[in-house]
Amino acid sequence: MKIHLLAPAQGDHLEAIGRVVKPGRRLVIVQAEVFALDKGLRTQIALLTGTMVPTLPK
Repeated sequence: MKIHLLAPAQGDHLEAIGRVVKPGRRLVIVQAEVFALDKGLRTQIALLTGTMVPTLPK
């Protein structure tokens, strides 16, 4: 997982939106954006990217 911190996390709430960029059998590429909400103003504070390995439950 790689995290890019873009701005200070100042605000009333945090909101995160995640998505799968490319699903695969052996690797899944994912991305998330994190926003700070302060008095109606929405500021992006972080961008996360990662490569996940799916596993089957035992």
